[in-house]
Amino acid sequence: MVASVSTVAYLGLEARAVEVQVQLIPGLPGFYVVGLGDKAVGESRERVRGAIAAMGLALPPKRIVVNLSPADLPKEGSHFDLPIALGLLAAMGVVDAETLSDYLVVGELSLDARIAPSPGVLLAALHASERGLGLICPAAQGAEAAWAGQAVLAAPDILSLINHFKGHGLLGAPQPGVVEAALAGPDLRQVKGQETAKRALEIAAAGGHNLLMVGPPGSGKSLMASCLPGILPPLDPAEALEVSMVASVAGTLTGGRLTRSRPYRAPHHSASMAALVGGGLKVKPGEVSLAHLGVLFLDELPEFQRAVLDSLRQPLETGTVSVARANAHVTFPARVQLIAAMNPCRCGHLGDAALACSRAPRCAADYQAKVSGPLLDRIDLHLEVPAVSAADLVLPSPAEGSTQVAARVATARGVQTLRYADHPVRTNAEADGELLDTVATPDDPGRALLAQASAAMRLSARGYTRILRVARTIADLAGAEQVGRLHVAEALSYRRQAPRN
Repeated sequence: MVASVSTVAYLGLEARAVEVQVQLIPGLPGFYVVGLGDKAVGESRERVRGAIAAMGLALPPKRIVVNLSPADLPKEGSHFDLPIALGLLAAMGVVDAETLSDYLVVGELSLDARIAPSPGVLLAALHASERGLGLICPAAQGAEAAWAGQAVLAAPDILSLINHFKGHGLLGAPQPGVVEAALAGPDLRQVKGQETAKRALEIAAAGGHNLLMVGPPGSGKSLMASCLPGILPPLDPAEALEVSMVASVAGTLTGGRLTRSRPYRAPHHSASMAALVGGGLKVKPGEVSLAHLGVLFLDELPEFQRAVLDSLRQPLETGTVSVARANAHVTFPARVQLIAAMNPCRCGHLGDAALACSRAPRCAADYQAKVSGPLLDRIDLHLEVPAVSAADLVLPSPAEGSTQVAARVATARGVQTLRYADHPVRTNAEADGELLDTVATPDDPGRALLAQASAAMRLSARGYTRILRVARTIADLAGAEQVGRLHVAEALSYRRQAPRN
């Protein structure tokens, strides 16, 4: 007799169906797991053996063979523990195999038979719902699985599951976790002076544009970047589910609580390529995917390794990250808003003759050359942030804060939602090709100015496209139907030619 239990293998944000087949064969006692599993899957034998012993049961003196089908699909993770254990119990006659056929099973086992949390339960729940199956998962993740809407058995240990199936103690249905409200972050009232920078931040938020701030230390670059989540609109239900799926795979979705807050990730400049774009021995989403539909803030941009920065080129262009392996390609979403900050040179005081180092201006050229031209070309807004003067610091806090700016941003985002309702884009920053030409072609004076500036600044085709996107956002903030000369002029003021490296 072969007992079968359904589970899944994760490839990025895709859950692939896996059948756990358990067979007891006469012969020398042994416990074998086959089917292209990683080290964590191989170690499942000892966790399952310990959990069954903790319940007072003994393994039969037979050859135990566990096959994870399909055999050519890579399997990673400890969530195979529980389906293997239940399949073995079904083969031993402890639980009914027919009952298990109605469920998809995920969960890690402790040696005392408790069911521990494992990453990816939300993906498994959605996959089970698509197949018309219930889900058996750890009790700690029942609230997460309940968002899929199907029957969920969230058990604290294997014995509770056995008692449920035998009718001795029924498990209650978990409720979906509470949706967390959006977090505001610092208020823009804390930023004194820097009116041009705050205007650029508003444009970036309204259109989802990438922004680079260049200025001396203490000019408020990091503070303004941290204010950005407070002026962005909260995630809608579909976006919240996308963000939560990435968090579930990464194992950071705590308590099954979906959030309306847009992610804000600020990795240190010592981050490796795998940490930033994803990868590792067991492929995990990187910072650019954990910031999906939110903000990725890179402070001290030139201090990152150049190869690490250049690995962001493809995600910024396509909105996805593809991690290639010999036996599989894993794709994660990465539609982020990049906010970067840097000093103009290593000493940071290029424009101040009293504080600048003796190598100026050569040190500035060498320092800024650490960031490649193609990466700079993918940044829509380039902003020079001056030092804050003492006169600005003694002034009272500005009357306009994040609440007022967020209202204008929400209005502009609402216009874009209606504009792109029939297209697979959300913001002006994602518009491209014929769609961008349709919605962002300037009037005749604006077109003439753009043509003149393109020739003078020697803009690339990508730079030309990004100016159109920014101009469309500026027009949306102004409530204008068509992009005009003033909108193009302001968009050009935030653009600089990428340096030749």
